[in-house]
Amino acid sequence: MKSLLNNIEYPSDLRKLATDQLPKLAKELREFIIDVVATKQGHLGASLGVVELTIALHYLFDTPNDLLVWDVGHQAYGHKILTGRKYIFHTNRQLNGISGFPKIDESKYDAFGVGHSSTSISATLGMAIASSLKGEKEKHHIAVIGDASIASGMAFEALNHAGVSDTNLLIILNDNAIGIDPSVGALKEYLTKVKTDKSLAKNNIIRALNFDYSGPIDGHDLNGLLKELNRLKNKKGPKFLHVITTKGKGLLKAEQDQVKYHAPGKFDAKTGELAPKSNEILPPKYQDVFGETIVELARNNHKIIGITPAMITGSSLKMMMEEFPERTFDVGIAEQHAVTLAAGMATQGMIPFCNIYSTFMQRAYDQVIHDVALQNLAVVFCLDRAGLVGEDGATHHGVFDIAYMRAIPNMIVCAPRNEIELRNILYTAQLGLQNPIAIRYPRGRGVLVDWKNPFETIKIGTGVCLQEGENIAVLSLGTISENVTEAIKDLPEIAHFDLRFAKPLDEKLLHQIFNDFEKIITVEDGVQKGGFGTAILEFAASHNYKNTIKIIGINDNFIEHGTIEELQKINGIDSSSIQQLLLNY
Repeated sequence: MKSLLNNIEYPSDLRKLATDQLPKLAKELREFIIDVVATKQGHLGASLGVVELTIALHYLFDTPNDLLVWDVGHQAYGHKILTGRKYIFHTNRQLNGISGFPKIDESKYDAFGVGHSSTSISATLGMAIASSLKGEKEKHHIAVIGDASIASGMAFEALNHAGVSDTNLLIILNDNAIGIDPSVGALKEYLTKVKTDKSLAKNNIIRALNFDYSGPIDGHDLNGLLKELNRLKNKKGPKFLHVITTKGKGLLKAEQDQVKYHAPGKFDAKTGELAPKSNEILPPKYQDVFGETIVELARNNHKIIGITPAMITGSSLKMMMEEFPERTFDVGIAEQHAVTLAAGMATQGMIPFCNIYSTFMQRAYDQVIHDVALQNLAVVFCLDRAGLVGEDGATHHGVFDIAYMRAIPNMIVCAPRNEIELRNILYTAQLGLQNPIAIRYPRGRGVLVDWKNPFETIKIGTGVCLQEGENIAVLSLGTISENVTEAIKDLPEIAHFDLRFAKPLDEKLLHQIFNDFEKIITVEDGVQKGGFGTAILEFAASHNYKNTIKIIGINDNFIEHGTIEELQKINGIDSSSIQQLLLNY
């Protein structure tokens, strides 16, 4: 049978089809996504769930003149394939390939960049107001918000404003009851009731906010979608369509295990079976070192609390949730709430471990300053996915945390270099610190297979010498020290120091280093400006040292997607680049 997708490159091609051809196209589009992601990897379940909705939107609306924003961005694979990127979709998330998320400078069909969640309603409302001011009364503005993003505070701030705006705005709730993990909270329970209670559907919270609410409708029924979207297209003012979808639709394994198939890695495109794992004994993932360690600590310290915003599996706090559910909280996509919730607990003598990916911690910066650090509350921030994270790209790299945390009074900033150091600083943090602490560690596996040593206390603000030498001293912070160790394994004359803390600095050790070495190099996997290297420069300036100092770290630009190894090389922090620098220094 002739393929429909083969003849579609842009939505203008899609609109030439008869409506009774669209279900066949939906099947082909699903198969295309599955075939590519099975070998190239990436996000899977969310895009499979919105195939019919994607087709219906581009079929009925005049994109890109009508503006379409996807939230969260990993729903948008079908959108990318239908908007000129079908033939390069296999480069998705690869170095110099297309981004895994909509990106405003990648295509005119990507109306807004959406790597973080819950931004679509605000952005689309801004576009709608701008169109109104320009007299573009017939232009449509559509936000598709899904994967539990509606529960975020920012989404409700935008709903509150949009409900009193007289704009041509359509918000589509892709309700699949799951983000990366199953949705949580009272709103999730409310939306579940709306699906079955017709009275609630008629008198719900969205209607109370002045929206023309319709639904819930089946998001996999193309005819139903087309009919309702066409009706809404001809209505003015803010509108809200509640669509029910199944994450992973069309691949049985993905439907059955929606958490695992959110981003499953490589799998068999026909059966959905995941690629077999190697029998090789590997070091653990840093997130699992955190997860196992906090459970071990919580068994002996009943004041320990675990908190995460919608990353209960990704942070490995699921381990604590299983053993101590009454002391573990997944608060949904609500980073600001997570931080201030932790602050409230700290005022009452609890020891909250607030685990937030580094890139998402940026969203709660005011709360870190105002609610935690200003009051000097001993909250333990565990910043997972610090440094370069690879294929998720510019929106997800955790490269700003050293700089933004170091600027805050009272804050301790620590970067353990391996699994044992992470374990020990977690142990130290629950002994009773007098300040808040940010502990950053990377995505992926560490270097040590045998890491469960007895706990040792780490003295705050102390570094260690890893290799003695002369002439040149390399100062590293965190797991990037492994690259330095590899770089100098045949250079015994190079000294290597792991500072462990960007704040407070080990000034005693630094005085020794500056007195013993003329040339100093700092290495970090965070931004150079304001980061660890800057802290060393500040130390040198404040003590009138004239040593030659070179800072190695992330360049002053946003880093795109690629493997971590590729991105380290581009930024000169891979082992070979560091070695070459030392040989030429």
